Amino acid sequence: MTGFSREEEKRIRLDRMRYTKNSLSSSLSLLAIVFNVFYFVSIYESDVGSWYYKILIGASIVYNLVFMLMVFLASEGVKNYRIGYAYLLLPVGLGQILRIFILPLQAYRATVTISKIDYPVMESRQFIFVVLWLALSAVCCLLAGVIGVQRSKKLQAYNASLEQTAA
Repeated sequence: MTGFSREEEKRIRLDRMRYTKNSLSSSLSLLAIVFNVFYFVSIYESDVGSWYYKILIGASIVYNLVFMLMVFLASEGVKNYRIGYAYLLLPVGLGQILRIFILPLQAYRATVTISKIDYPVMESRQFIFVVLWLALSAVCCLLAGVIGVQRSKKLQAYNASLEQTAA
């Protein structure tokens, strides 16, 4: 028992936000990068014939680099309650979901003929793992974005109320 009313405890929690970091959103963003690394290691270690030697894999590499840079930058931004970075994480998370239907799905459906024998480019097990990594990365980005937006708005409203009472 703290001796404070619920309203006072709520105000104290809001006031503490002014001095603490949004570590949950930041950590979720960094976790999204880790899951993305698991995804691209699984994709790039595959070497089935020459199927992967296409412009698509080059675009995938560039996107992975851009993704990691954007999400790392956003993790630093949401840590400091910058709402723009929280909004950035939302479409990035949706982008991770869309990626499932590009390279992994195409590789899963494709076969390569080597010595008159057809081999799948991506086995079912690998497909499940890469979809799982992308989905987990997407969930982390989306959660980090939603939590970041909510907390940033709460802090902005609290700061505005402090300015009104000071004036």
